[in-house]
Amino acid sequence: MVSEQVKRYPMTKYFALLFCLFSLASAAQKEVYLFSYFVDNGQDGLHLASSADGLTWTALNDGKSYLAPTVGKDKLMRDPFILQGKDGLFHMVWTSGWWDKRIGYASSPDLINWSEQKSIPVMEHEATAKNSWAPEMAYDPESKNYIIFWATTIPGRHADIADSEREKGLNHRMYCTKTKDFKTFSPTEMFFNPDFSVIDATIFPKKNKFYMFLKNENPNPPQKNIRITVAENASGPYPLNVSEPITGNYWAEGPTALQVGKYVYVYFDKYTEHKYGAVRSKNMKDWEDVSDRVSFPKGVRHGTAFKVSSLVFEKLSEMGK
Repeated sequence: MVSEQVKRYPMTKYFALLFCLFSLASAAQKEVYLFSYFVDNGQDGLHLASSADGLTWTALNDGKSYLAPTVGKDKLMRDPFILQGKDGLFHMVWTSGWWDKRIGYASSPDLINWSEQKSIPVMEHEATAKNSWAPEMAYDPESKNYIIFWATTIPGRHADIADSEREKGLNHRMYCTKTKDFKTFSPTEMFFNPDFSVIDATIFPKKNKFYMFLKNENPNPPQKNIRITVAENASGPYPLNVSEPITGNYWAEGPTALQVGKYVYVYFDKYTEHKYGAVRSKNMKDWEDVSDRVSFPKGVRHGTAFKVSSLVFEKLSEMGK
């Protein structure tokens, strides 16, 4: 077949054709940074933003939602977390209501066309469980399971912490379930049980280690900062002696990590200041605050940074035009 092509084209044209085909393939493989988030109370659903450098983020679809929530008591889509699975599908989980014992789930091949939403009853077996907040996922290459984890308060289950009026009775720990197909799920189990109230955990794999970024939620005296613990396996165990805060003298929550060039960025919601911040590191030990260099769409709240192919991005970009 190659010889026929050579006969039909002079060599210069033939190599030009190969170059064009290679360029098209390279363009299809090029990755774009995306950020999934919610606005207001999460009632209108999934929003997406994009970035070329990990610093400046621009809302897609003219800032309109890509998917409206249909499950949960409150029918909200807060804290949308998206992970592209080994099956090529984008799998999303989210907080479906403030006091739900369930979480939302849907999947999509392109972030535009979504499966029917379903509600996973992760804490229904616990009669006094208060909530199921900010679910996220990680893939365990050893067990080939997806780990879905979230924060729940079960009154009286853990040692008391000093309450604040705003958060009276809330003392969270991280729980999890595991699945291979998002159809059947293992029984809920404890995932991370430190000696403080913890929410908003996210897991970032790098160089055969799994870095869990999390929020110390202790209210009095207030912590409200992001810390790290590192495990050899995605499923843990994660050491309970977490790092000192990697964020500054402000309240931060909803961390999400992204590799951008030589840096790992950790973005977070400066929720009392109604804006986003970030720190970055080359070695996962020394963190530089670059909050004054990042820019996000107005109103962005607790999201997930991830990468997609340029083909997926181009289809997303066509919406709203």
